[in-house]
Amino acid sequence: MAIIRKIKDKIRELAKKEINLKAKLPKPAKKSAPPEEEKREIMGERETMVEKAKFFQPEIAPRPRREMPTELPSQYDRDRIVLQVRDPWWLHTYWEVRGQTFDRFKSELGESFYRAKRTLRVYDVSQINFNGSNAHRYFDIFVSEHTNNWYIDAGGSGKSWIVDYGLLLPDGRFITIVRSNVAHTPIEGPSWITDEEWMIPEDMFARLYGMGFGLGQSSPVGKAWQERVKRALFSGVFASPGMASMASPVKKVPKERKFWMVVNCELIVYGATEPDATVTVQDKEIKLRPDGTFSLRFALPDGKQVIPVKGVSSDKIEERVITPIVSRETKSSILVKA
Repeated sequence: MAIIRKIKDKIRELAKKEINLKAKLPKPAKKSAPPEEEKREIMGERETMVEKAKFFQPEIAPRPRREMPTELPSQYDRDRIVLQVRDPWWLHTYWEVRGQTFDRFKSELGESFYRAKRTLRVYDVSQINFNGSNAHRYFDIFVSEHTNNWYIDAGGSGKSWIVDYGLLLPDGRFITIVRSNVAHTPIEGPSWITDEEWMIPEDMFARLYGMGFGLGQSSPVGKAWQERVKRALFSGVFASPGMASMASPVKKVPKERKFWMVVNCELIVYGATEPDATVTVQDKEIKLRPDGTFSLRFALPDGKQVIPVKGVSSDKIEERVITPIVSRETKSSILVKA
C-alpha cells in the first residue's frame, strides 16, 4: 500500500509541474480585424477578377496542318515484288529488297554472294497451281544491282505468269528472295468465253443499247449511224442465237447473194492495284482478283467512250483516278463490179 501511495504522489507532482509550465508560456495575440477600407479594397479586387473571368476565353492553339507528301517514297522498307500486265505480250515488274535481307544472305553465302547474279526467273504457270517447281517452262533475265523494275517480253498472250527475284549462284543454284503475284495476260483476239448469265432477248438488248449509247435524236454519233445500228440490231447481224453482245459471233444475213462481211470491235480494260483496294469503273465497283488484277470487256461502238477508273486505298487515305478515252470511227464501202 505504501508503494501505491508513493506512485500516486509522484503523478500528482508531475501534473502540477506541467500546469505551472503552461501558465508561464506567453499567450498568442488575437488577430485584429482588418479596417473597413481594407475590406472594401479586397472585395473590389475579387469582384473585378470575377467580372473578368465571366468574359475570358482561353486561346486555343491552332492544330498543326497535316501535310501530305508531294512525292511517293522511293522505298517502303519491305521485301516485295509485284507483277502486272502491260498488254497481251508484255509484263512489267517492280521490286524492293531491304538491306538487312542482303546482309543475311551475305553472311550465309559468304564469297558466293559476291559472285552470284541478280536474276528475274519468269515462270509460265498457265492452268496450274504453282508450287515452285512445276512450271511449264521458265526463263531467266539478269539485272544489275541497282535495278528495281523491268519490262518482260512474255513471248505469247493468254497465259499466266509468276516472277521470282533472286540470286543465281556460280554452281547453278537459284535462291529466291521474293516471289510475285500471278498475272494473267489477255488473249490478242476476241474472247471465245461467253457470259451466259447476261443472255437477253434481242429486242430487249436493242432497247438497252439505245438507252446506254443513245439512239435518240440527240445522239452525238449521227442519224445515219443510228439507222445502221437499228437495222443491224433487229436483223440479227450483231447478235448470235441466244446471246446479245456487240462483240458476239455474227450470223449470216440471208441475201440474194452469198457474199457478206461484218466487222466489229470490242474494248478490253485491264489493270492492277493493291488486292485490298476498292476499284470502281464508271462509278460501279468491280471485284478484284486475289492478286489485285482486273480486266473488263466493253462493246465499242462508233464515237467517243470515256471510262473513268478510280482506286481507293484500304485505309481511305489515298485515291487515284485513271480515265481511258477511246474513240472509234468506222468507214465502209461497197464496190460491185458489173
